[in-house]
Amino acid sequence: MGEAPAPLPRRLLAEGLGTALLVATVVGSGIMAERLAGGNAAIALLGNTIPTGAILVVLITIFGPVSGAHFNPAVSLVFATRGDMRWREVAPYIAAQCAGGIAGTVVAHLMFDLAPLAIGIKGREGPSQLFAEAVATFTLVLVILGGLRYAAAAVPWLVGLTITAAYWFTSSTSFANPAVTLARGFTTTFAGIALGDVPGFILAQLIGAAIAVPVAVILFPAAEGAAAGVMQTGPSEELAPGE
Repeated sequence: MGEAPAPLPRRLLAEGLGTALLVATVVGSGIMAERLAGGNAAIALLGNTIPTGAILVVLITIFGPVSGAHFNPAVSLVFATRGDMRWREVAPYIAAQCAGGIAGTVVAHLMFDLAPLAIGIKGREGPSQLFAEAVATFTLVLVILGGLRYAAAAVPWLVGLTITAAYWFTSSTSFANPAVTLARGFTTTFAGIALGDVPGFILAQLIGAAIAVPVAVILFPAAEGAAAGVMQTGPSEELAPGE
């Protein structure tokens, strides 16, 4: 049995701060990469990818014991569906993640002498992009659930490496996170997305996450007499994370 979960306000602080640092890294590294890449989009994307994967490993490692380090509404919804967190905690988690994400955009903009927020204008639309987001989120959730079942200590690395890979194998560059998608709708920089394209991305992400749940049940059955978690003591305790 693990230790009792942290009080909800402490967990919400961890979720909000963690998501803020994640988005500040995504947006900030995108700005830096674009400025230094000299117009080479591949180099700019690489400069955006590596910091994002790296910060996920760090944030999940340090905040996982506090809040589960979801940083992602899709992940919180998956855990609630599986009975690994209480449904009444889902809305506060999502609110903290979304608020933290937008704060992260503000922080990144201020560090690079930009206006705190701007309405995103970078078009990311079409069936292929939406399908890519569903695939990316499906992959992320499947990796998290499989990791929790068979390699819980490796989950921070599994998530960081999954997002690093998905930046390159998906046409959308793998947002895979509704809170991060919303936050990136308020920047016109390299990592931005047109605000009007945000709802479609979020819907695709939720569909991908929903499909991953039954697939994980089939592939990763719980051990007999024990829940397949790393810090689980009951339905109020979150297991682990996501981008």
